[in-house]
Amino acid sequence: MTYDSTAAKFKVIGMATGCTVTLTNNTDEGSHKDIVGAAAMPTTVSKSWQVQVDSLNVSDTAAMLTAIKSMQPLTLMWDETSTSDNQTREKATFARKGSAYLSDCTFNFNDRENSTKSLQFQGTGALQSVPAADAVEVISIGSFTKGQFVRLFLGSDNTAAPSTVIAAAKSLSLHVSLTLEDATTKDTTGDWQVQEPTAISYDITTGALVRSGDTITSQVGAKALNDLETIYESGTPVKWKIANVSGDNNRTASSTIVSGSVVLTQLTINGPNRQNADYQASMQGYGAYEVAA
Repeated sequence: MTYDSTAAKFKVIGMATGCTVTLTNNTDEGSHKDIVGAAAMPTTVSKSWQVQVDSLNVSDTAAMLTAIKSMQPLTLMWDETSTSDNQTREKATFARKGSAYLSDCTFNFNDRENSTKSLQFQGTGALQSVPAADAVEVISIGSFTKGQFVRLFLGSDNTAAPSTVIAAAKSLSLHVSLTLEDATTKDTTGDWQVQEPTAISYDITTGALVRSGDTITSQVGAKALNDLETIYESGTPVKWKIANVSGDNNRTASSTIVSGSVVLTQLTINGPNRQNADYQASMQGYGAYEVAA
């Protein structure tokens, strides 16, 4: 669950398919020459915690990208839930809350698959019990987003608008990472580790068939393998955007989700026996990305 500071209420991460909370006691070996025997005797020197959540709801992609870009901590809570939508707190004794950074997120938009997101949170500071008065705001259940209706658009350089999709694309993944450093010092009270954000990076990967004209009739222009090779050969950034699409061949952008510039860092062309030839393109973010309003 994430915390909405405006409404002062928690909200569930909708359409979640998995949630993992990891609490760690970081230890040092405590045995020494005054202790008889060979057995290890670890002692706790610090405490840390992480949360990972997977979800089928990508309608909040812009909100998650804004959250990680802000480099500001959120307040997370986990608790037992009930009722028909599993959004009502049971106020279990094991419920806990604390501040955490959204440190890593991956969004997958693959052809003929439901789009997914995976979020990783890194705790900063101590966990605490959750007061019974802490409320949860019920949200409406989201809907599935088919991956073919979200596509990557590329420009030809770092000035041209990204107006063209990649022909016969099969997969698309956007990954954003927030680098954190342990900022705990001798001035920090208690055993809990405190984190400090220091950098943001992101990368995009996409896969496509080498030939598209064998299976579809192109009614809207698109970039082919030759265009990607040209971008690779130039070795300079190009503009990009990820947008919802519609129309002929799903190649017409409607609403933009996020945009920026990338450098094409790797192009892998595969020609397996008795299978469709395809290629994978890996791109590294160049400068900051911009989330559509």
